[in-house]
Amino acid sequence: MNYKELYQPAHTIIGKGCIQEIPKHIDTIAGKKALVVTDEGLYKIGTVKKVTDVLDRAGKPYALYTGVKPNPTVSLVNEAKAVYDREGCDYLIGIGGGSPLDVSKAVSILAKNGGKIEDYNGLDKSKKSGVPLIAINTTAGTGSEVTRAYVVTDEVRKVKMLMVDAHCLSYLALNDPALMVDMPAHLTAATGMDALTHAIEAYVAKSHFPFTDGLALEAIGLVGKSLQKACENGRDMDARTDMCWAEYMAGLAFSNAGLGMVHAMAHQLGGFYNTPHGVANAILLTHVMKYNLPSCKDRYADIARALKIDTSHMTPDQAANAAIDYIEKLAERIHIPKLSQTAFKPSDVLTLSLHALEDTGMPENPREATLVDVQKVFMDAYYAK
Repeated sequence: MNYKELYQPAHTIIGKGCIQEIPKHIDTIAGKKALVVTDEGLYKIGTVKKVTDVLDRAGKPYALYTGVKPNPTVSLVNEAKAVYDREGCDYLIGIGGGSPLDVSKAVSILAKNGGKIEDYNGLDKSKKSGVPLIAINTTAGTGSEVTRAYVVTDEVRKVKMLMVDAHCLSYLALNDPALMVDMPAHLTAATGMDALTHAIEAYVAKSHFPFTDGLALEAIGLVGKSLQKACENGRDMDARTDMCWAEYMAGLAFSNAGLGMVHAMAHQLGGFYNTPHGVANAILLTHVMKYNLPSCKDRYADIARALKIDTSHMTPDQAANAAIDYIEKLAERIHIPKLSQTAFKPSDVLTLSLHALEDTGMPENPREATLVDVQKVFMDAYYAK
């Protein structure tokens, strides 16, 4: 086709203190009562209170659901939806990283479309736009506040379902770096590598186009500039703000261009072993890049330049490999574990690879992959030193 359709939130605010703008947007949507969806950790450390204090001062009623866990499941989505119904809510406020925002999207879709969340696995399965969602991001990685995708684990089949659906787009996306200063270094590292993976996969996806290319390259440059700084000093507001922009732009890029083999494989690690999504992506990223190299070396050379690597005396092959080497060293410096240090079992590789080939991320990968190819990438990652 000769045209592109762009997907993005209706409104976006990025910058320190922007949560103060929430009440006027609630007035715009005429919201009567929100279900605030988050996790217990963010509730306990006071991040959620920073938002609910804004709601309290503005006299905006809400109910709280704090039961979100990493890699949220079907039963957890059903539990949150039950609270939404019981409390008579008419819109949602998601606070957190990918998991709380994904649950918020799922409840939003169910509240308008009915049925079971399993009914919406795949591409554009809902008929109506979900109820309004205010998505408040607290990690600089997932991009969930900006994307038309959400992921829910089917705990019975041990499979991550990826829903890609414009009807789940948030009404308002907020990135306030002041909410991220207490995020621990290991989570900063994992979510930052998640953002980098989004940008790289969007840049080499089969459906990439100029809009997504520009966003992806700028996001890659910001991650290279600021991720390690944010890991080393969580109160470096410049680094935190850079990472807000990076993850938002990377989210826009992949929401419009698609993902690839890294995510297709990482989803299986999350569904099978509950491996945190950012960690799974970070572990697999360079191994998939090495596999894809024959199909996109010129684009990987562009990535090297975005990372401020001097490629002036390099061939495209050398520049592409320099980008991969840079990312490997970055992962080491911010203490990303190896696959062998996770719950992964080589005996599961066939099942994981079969599911990865069925993942909705796989068709956009720049190089076709067979079952044997996917198995080999898993095992290369497992045996990496």
